[in-house]
Amino acid sequence: MARENRAQSLLHISDDEQNSRLDRVLIRRLGGEKRALILRLIRKGNVRVNKKRARPELRVQAGDQVFLPASLRDSGHAETPPSALPATLLRRIEQLQTLYEDESLLAVYKPAGMVVHGGSGYQAGLIEGLKTLRDVPELRLAHRLDRDTSGVLLMAKTLASLRSLTESFRERDMQKVYVALIAGHPFASAGCMRSRLSKGVVRGGERMVQHRDDGKESVTDYQVMMELTRDGFDYALIALKPHSGRTHQLRVQLAGEGHAILGDGKYGRQEDNRRFRKMGGKGLALHAWRLRFVHPVTGRELDLRAVWPENWRSLLLP
Repeated sequence: MARENRAQSLLHISDDEQNSRLDRVLIRRLGGEKRALILRLIRKGNVRVNKKRARPELRVQAGDQVFLPASLRDSGHAETPPSALPATLLRRIEQLQTLYEDESLLAVYKPAGMVVHGGSGYQAGLIEGLKTLRDVPELRLAHRLDRDTSGVLLMAKTLASLRSLTESFRERDMQKVYVALIAGHPFASAGCMRSRLSKGVVRGGERMVQHRDDGKESVTDYQVMMELTRDGFDYALIALKPHSGRTHQLRVQLAGEGHAILGDGKYGRQEDNRRFRKMGGKGLALHAWRLRFVHPVTGRELDLRAVWPENWRSLLLP
């Protein structure tokens, strides 16, 4: 693994990072949430390899030295010391259900309301807690789930496994299926949502993801599983298979179709959410149900599933 020399603000590239793209090395090391900042600083020449300016697509070699500017060093690069992790967080993480584990991978059932990593106002999250509790310092997220989304969360214990999983996501070899409770009854019971999404748009003082002509292509297949009505309020259970992984993709696309996910205070309608809570609904009704992929070491197909949230049971009764 690349090791960090904090005193000199350098990352030293070792054998397992040989021939990797510079931008992907830094994103893996510093976290996917810093992707935009990393790319911007590389293009401005603030990140240097062997004291020279470099492009994001540069292939680094074992022994290379990568200089990190202060804005990266100070943006959460240092991990939270184990002794500083909140005891309440560690107790919650200890109780998480393990869906799969071997020497290369770890998958757990992430509950709604738990952040996956520190930053954005949170001292630490699930990943920092697992590193401490299981003594796996190289544990890295293979994908992300929003704080309010529950379900399967996959992590890699080694860099080689992480690189393979990342490539699977990029090549769409990894299949993700979500389930959600949405407002209304969609006219077509199955179909495909296509849009171009752009994040960072400010609306009402809040950063939002929106449809924009210059946004990134986002594609999601859907299938309505149940249509329900309670006290005059129509809602439905829907399965979603995204073919891209944009921020808030499912939430924005469904809201754009007029069928926002129930409990979504950012993109949904207040009246729909009020009716949802009146029926006993809580939080965001979005669940990462199934993750199917090829094991990066054994080549065996894995099909991981997380049981639906218990508080949905009463909502799905006729």
